[in-house]
Amino acid sequence: MPGADVDLVDGLPPETRRTAIAWLSENVSLAARQTRLQVLASFLRWLGAAEPDVEAADVTTTHLDAYCEAALAGGLTVGVRHPGRPLARATVARKRAVLSSFYTFAWRTGAARHEWPPRTDATRDPRLLSKDDRRRLREGAARLAAGGRTAEAVAVALLDATGATAAALAGLTLQDLWAVASGEPAIVTMHDARGDLVAFPIPTPARPLLCDLSSERKAGEPLLTRADGRPVDVRWLRNALTDAALAGGIPRRRAELLDPHMLRATTVTEYLRDRTT
Repeated sequence: MPGADVDLVDGLPPETRRTAIAWLSENVSLAARQTRLQVLASFLRWLGAAEPDVEAADVTTTHLDAYCEAALAGGLTVGVRHPGRPLARATVARKRAVLSSFYTFAWRTGAARHEWPPRTDATRDPRLLSKDDRRRLREGAARLAAGGRTAEAVAVALLDATGATAAALAGLTLQDLWAVASGEPAIVTMHDARGDLVAFPIPTPARPLLCDLSSERKAGEPLLTRADGRPVDVRWLRNALTDAALAGGIPRRRAELLDPHMLRATTVTEYLRDRTT
């Protein structure tokens, strides 16, 4: 097995180290043990860079979500062969399954401090944002707007209201806004993952902000751009979410785990729940 990966596991706290060795050893296949070690070591390197204050025994599904989203978006800079290159969904799913296996084993042996697999009730997935999280996020977006960061505030408001993808938000233009009698844009249209055109109501606080952005754009130009005029992307949106969360009073550790995909999952889940209740 790679010496650097072995050294990494050997450097874990004693209880976690013993658990990792036992988990690796329970599989009789050498290839499977090598895969387990490689995936665990990759995750631990990411955790050390992204959450240096979090020990391996303190990991939750939120950390796994952040790791997987970073892998899908090309945000992994350590623990991978090609830093910055997005990984295939199937690859990420396999990595998550391996890591879930380790933490389930660790929980059963008393080495993990959070239950695995985590309990969920019939109405709440703990990976989704709570109502309080979203309230604080909206308050934070308003504070960003008050500080002159209009594009970030609008992006967060639209992510919260529509669950749009980063690509859909990046592609918005004046032609996608529809006004009502007051003259303010009240509807935004964008294409979903299947290419269908979908209309969403624009949150009231975001309407005057969109008016301000619209006055600075020509037909066909993107509504949302960075300060230097470049198109927005997942990384920019993730930073906007984090800044809004911090401005709204969400703890830093939680704020830095927020991701456009997480907000999309929350919005879609709540929409489906409303349709079935």
